[in-house]
Amino acid sequence: GTPSELALVRMGNDKKLPAEQRRNYKGVGDAISRIAKDEGYPALFTGAPATVLRACLLSACAMGITSEIKMRLSGSGFFGDDGKAFGGLPLLFVATLVSSFAANTVANPFDVVKSRMQSTGEGATQYSSMLDCFLQIIGKEGVFKLWSGFIPAFLKLAPYTVISLTLTDQITKIVTGKEAL
Repeated sequence: GTPSELALVRMGNDKKLPAEQRRNYKGVGDAISRIAKDEGYPALFTGAPATVLRACLLSACAMGITSEIKMRLSGSGFFGDDGKAFGGLPLLFVATLVSSFAANTVANPFDVVKSRMQSTGEGATQYSSMLDCFLQIIGKEGVFKLWSGFIPAFLKLAPYTVISLTLTDQITKIVTGKEAL
């Protein structure tokens, strides 16, 4: 959730600050309690709109694109008759990998904005809103800055997407006899 993500972002950024400005959090619990005490409980939800929007876009892209790619490639012949070679796993692997790339491409700008909004603290008002943060990043650093960290994010997301959507599809087949995606 947002309080724990906020704590992780702040802890990561703390190391980048000059020694005299560091908060020297002892852990996630310490960061959350100090943020609540120093900045107020609402501060724990800094970046929540970007977090929710990112999660929605990521999930919608991953599931929707996986399904679409599976449907389009199943008749291509590359994956056996109707995509059923080796139980359909190669087709599902390719579809989830491609969807992971697309989902990360769509969601990464929101991840950058979320992290920027969460990295400021103690009443800092560098950004007045998510839109303001987007516009400042684009204006000062260029539009491609919204995809900074794309490769590590994709390398983290791809295995998760492949495994979770493959398990979802296989478990659904076992329980219902139909494919989930």
